[in-house]
This record gives sequence, C-alpha cells and structure tokens, in this order.
Amino acid sequence: MVDVTQTQTPETSRAPEFHLVQVVLGGLRQELFHDAVAYRPLQPVEVNPKVARFLPKWIRPHLGLFPHAVVAFLALISFALGYEEFDTTYALLTLMVVCTPPAIVLLTLVRPVLAFWASLASAPVIGYLTGYDSGGWPWSHISFFTHLVVLGVVAARSRPRTSVWMWLVTAGFSLFTEMFLGVGRSSDTVPLLFVAALVLLAVAVLQVRRQADREVTAQQTVTAQERSKRTLLEERTTIARELHDVVAHHMSVVAIQAEAAPYRVENPPPELEQAFLTIRENAVAALTELRRILGVVRAEDYEAPDAPQPTLADLDSLVRNVQEAGLVVEKTVTGAVRELPQGVELSAYRIVQEALSNVLRHAPGAAAKVEVSYVLGGLGLRIANGPARGLVKPSPGAGHGITGMRERVTMLSGEMTAEVTEDGGYEVTAFVPVSREESDQ
Repeated sequence: MVDVTQTQTPETSRAPEFHLVQVVLGGLRQELFHDAVAYRPLQPVEVNPKVARFLPKWIRPHLGLFPHAVVAFLALISFALGYEEFDTTYALLTLMVVCTPPAIVLLTLVRPVLAFWASLASAPVIGYLTGYDSGGWPWSHISFFTHLVVLGVVAARSRPRTSVWMWLVTAGFSLFTEMFLGVGRSSDTVPLLFVAALVLLAVAVLQVRRQADREVTAQQTVTAQERSKRTLLEERTTIARELHDVVAHHMSVVAIQAEAAPYRVENPPPELEQAFLTIRENAVAALTELRRILGVVRAEDYEAPDAPQPTLADLDSLVRNVQEAGLVVEKTVTGAVRELPQGVELSAYRIVQEALSNVLRHAPGAAAKVEVSYVLGGLGLRIANGPARGLVKPSPGAGHGITGMRERVTMLSGEMTAEVTEDGGYEVTAFVPVSREESDQ
C-alpha cells in the first residue's frame, strides 16, 4: 500500500473567488495605479496626405499637432466656464477654481492617468467652493465638463480596459461623495455616469476600429511582401529553366563533338584520343550534374521547348506579332551586329517581349520604339512608348513583368531603369555588359 501525501500551498488552498478578486484588483492596479505619474507626452499623429493637400502650405507641417490643439481648445472652454460661473470676492479662490480645471485638461497631454485622479480629487473641492447653484454635488458644471474631457482624452490614449476601470472608479467615487459628503445636496451622478459611458463607448469603438485598420494594413503589407517574394522566385525559376535548356544544349553539343572528333582524324595519336575521351566524360558528367541540380526547378508539368530558345535575330518576328495585335512599333538597330552569348540573346529577347506586352496591356493605342544598340562593351536596349490613346482602358498590372526584367539584367551583371516619361509614357532601358572574349565564343 502506497501512502500519498497531498501538499497544499496557501495559494492552492484558496477559493476560486479569491483568485478572481485578485485578478480584478490586479487589473485595476495595473491600469490606474501602476506608474500613475509616468511622463507620457502625446506624440504627433500621422498626417493623411489626401487631407493635407486641401489645407494651406503653412499649416501642413503642423497637422500632426492637431490633437494637441483640440485638447488646448477644450481647456480654454473649461477656463471660460469657470470664469463665468464662479463669483466671489476672494481672488485666490477665484484663481484656483478658474485655473485648476483647464490645467487638469492640459495635464492629459503629458501625464494622463495623473490627470484622471486630479480631476476626481478636484471635483468636491470645486463643488464646495462654487456653492449650491452651480450644479449637483460633487459635480459642478465646470467639473462635469472637465471630467468628461479628461475621461475621453485618457481613454483615447490608453487601452479599452482602462476606460472600464475609469468609469467604475468614477461611479464609486461619485456614490461615496454623494452618500457621505453631500447630505442635503442634489446630485448629478447619474447624468455624469450616463454621458461618461457614451463618451467612453464612442472612444473605445474608435480605438477598436483604428486597431483593426492597423492590423489590416500590416497584413496587406505582409501579403504584398510575400507576393513580391513569390513573384521573384517564380521569375528566377523561369530564368533557371531557360538557362538549363540553353546550357544543356551546349554541353550536349560538346559531348557529341568530342566523341566524333577522333573519327575525323586519320590515325589519331593515343594522346589525342584520350584527350577527347576526357572532354566527353567531363561534358557528360557536367550535363548530368546540371540536370540534377537545375532540374529541381522544373514543375511536374513542365516540358522543355522543342524549338531552340529565341534570340535577338527573332525580334523581327516578335515585332510583326505585336503589330498584328494593333501596336505600332518602330525598331532600330545600331552598331555592328554580332552574335552574343546565347544567355544574353535570350534575356534581351525576353526583356523586349515583356516590355512590348506591357505596352499592349497598360498603354493601349500608344506607339512604341525598340532600340537595340551593339556597343563595344555590351548590348543596350531601350523600349519606350507614349501615353495611352483611344477608348480602350488600360489593364491593371502587378509589376511582375518589371521584376522579371530586373532579374534577368541583374543575373547578367547589367543595369536597368524603368520610369515614366515626361509625356506620360513609359521607358525601359537596360545595358548588359559583354566582353570581347564572350562575343567571340
């Protein structure tokens, strides 16, 4: 028989109700007592450019301080209420009653929780000094207005849970002062609590909506970034597939020529046969390794093209195709035309193809110019078009084509620009460096 000893700590032996009360009081302490005098200046808000453009230029840099101006205006109203309401011959009391409420309102800009406690503490004092004719106990007209302003500002600067605690503390304080300190006086506790509940509810709704908007914006930003990364990977995959086909073709030609070369020479020496055999074996090994590594980028349904990959020599056919689609294209070739590495030829063809496709989609009715420049250090491309014309509306784009073009140019260590022209059109320029040794191969 095994004896089981159950050890209970003071925490585990307490009733669940005790833990509930402990959690509740802990929330109250965290919201309204912890760092109650902390310095928390109100930061300028972000300005909506759509709103700013309708305002004078001199006021636009200061739009971020609009909440500060609103609080200052409410403090001015509180000062005016106190100045009009209080009537006494004692200058010191007048100064205290008139200046305390606006000072508490302004305190919400730097120490919001402290402003809440100051508003509660000042209410019975101001109520006593202003007498019976200035509203119910302990909320005189000036205290009534000031406390509502303080509740709204502090709630806007805190979490929604803080609004609940402020309302409960205000209710408890009002009932206490009414029952024990306000015998024989009228009370404005119920109207204050009702209006305060409406104010706090409205602020909480705005806070929840603002938080939801921020979360949606953040999610959209993340989604756009993920979409951009996915597009980048797709473009790189496409480029890798095409280069795989190009390189595999060249390696296959090397292997076949190395195998057939000894038969073209009568009585070749053994050293030559061994050299060609080594070349063939290395070419086959490189081809196998290339297919193993780059083959992973192929989709299951991907099929290698039967025809050779296009080159700059096929631009005339591409231009005729887009002209049949209704696009007016002017092609210009400058410099000494020469054969470039097949990877460069393929990328240049794809750049021109994508640029002309963008013109068809985004600038219907516009004319386009294609300039191919063979220069000493490489190849230059320029594809430009004017603004859209006609009744056909441009199709929206996601920028994937530009991303693909940049990837191709970057892969070849080149440079590219894509920007709107002064006449409202668009221009894509690219330069791909090609050394003389690469051109001769």
